[in-house]
Amino acid sequence: MDTLFGGGEDGKARVPAPLAERMRPRSLEEFLGPEELTGPEGLPARFAASDPPPSLILWGPPGSGKTSLARLLAGMSGCAFERMSAVLAGVADVRRIISAARRRRDAGKRTLLFVDEIHRFNKAQQDAFLPHVEDGTIVLVGATTENPSFEVIPALLSRCRVVRLPALTRERLAEIARRALEDEERGLGGRRLSLEEDALELLCTLSDGDARALLNMLELAASALPDGSVITKDEIRRAVQERTIYHDKSGDAHYNLISAFHKSMRGSDPDAALHYFWRMVLGGDSPLYILRRMFNFAAEDVGNADPQALVMVASALSAYRLMGDPEGLLPVAQAVVYLACAPKSNAVYRAFKAARKDVEEGELPPVPDHLVNAPTRTMRELGFGAEYRYPHDYRYSYVAQEYLPQGLRGRRYYEPEEVRFERELKKRLAFWRNLKKKGHDEPKRE
Repeated sequence: MDTLFGGGEDGKARVPAPLAERMRPRSLEEFLGPEELTGPEGLPARFAASDPPPSLILWGPPGSGKTSLARLLAGMSGCAFERMSAVLAGVADVRRIISAARRRRDAGKRTLLFVDEIHRFNKAQQDAFLPHVEDGTIVLVGATTENPSFEVIPALLSRCRVVRLPALTRERLAEIARRALEDEERGLGGRRLSLEEDALELLCTLSDGDARALLNMLELAASALPDGSVITKDEIRRAVQERTIYHDKSGDAHYNLISAFHKSMRGSDPDAALHYFWRMVLGGDSPLYILRRMFNFAAEDVGNADPQALVMVASALSAYRLMGDPEGLLPVAQAVVYLACAPKSNAVYRAFKAARKDVEEGELPPVPDHLVNAPTRTMRELGFGAEYRYPHDYRYSYVAQEYLPQGLRGRRYYEPEEVRFERELKKRLAFWRNLKKKGHDEPKRE
């Protein structure tokens, strides 16, 4: 049978695996993850000492070491390692792996099943793992670049520990590059290549915390040079140009960029917001993804200080869908500038969170009888809806009556700020509250 690195049964040489695959760490000492993972009290050590080992969800950006960590966990705990991709695996693959895992379990050996991009599985597919995790047939280790709170079903999430892997630091990326250049067995050491310091700096910058991207760029730059050469910044730039097309098509999300984009708009800096907008667009992010975040920003950070902000984003979305790329990006950029320059208020967002917290954590008193709809005679006879007063029958189309349930009366969630249109809302709200305080029930004059 053919193997990854060796020849086939016919004895012919195989094409070598990519540098990023060859340089995967073979031991915990080679794994350049964060200290909380690599230390003596870190996850791998505790995982190996557990019986049975816990199922995990590894959450981190591309190239942060999720697959490598899963392989190390399997080796350290003595588990057989099985791997599947949620993008490529079918029902037959799952059945085959589970069947093999059962045979191993019956023989006294555990199976660690690594599911790459587990967030790509739908609810029914994720549900299918539950009985096999519960009966110990498999130790599940899922990998995802997406927030597992939203992408992994609660039943599965409750049976797994979530481990977050951050993007690799520049220091760790530099160490990975040096190891690849020096390793004669698996890396480029046999070619006697060296890397200029500023080229290494550029390589670490462009890889954006992604070890796989770093090694791919390094390998591509080295492939164009004879043995014994010095890899310069120009060689790295050429490698990036050849790589960009592929990664533009993949469209991986860069959470650090969307965070910087959001915070730049919140900080009323249109120049920085446009900078990060273009970095996301040219890096492969969908403008629709960016627009979704802009909708969130308009409601959370601008709110009623300028209600037109939400309309502006909706108009930009409509224009982008009508115009397409690249012309449609201009109205999106216009909306970016508008949001950054808009007055800011998070009063609605604070009210939103406070009301939700009360509902989630507090008591839930019954709806007041006078607010209950009474479509049947029995309900009317029981008094439901009887004391409700119709505001339009009263002066100012307002009448003093309670709307919150007993136990929450007087609770205030929305407190407008002294900012632009919210200043007007604050005046209106003060007017209504003053009428309520006075017990206003003056009928409307004919």
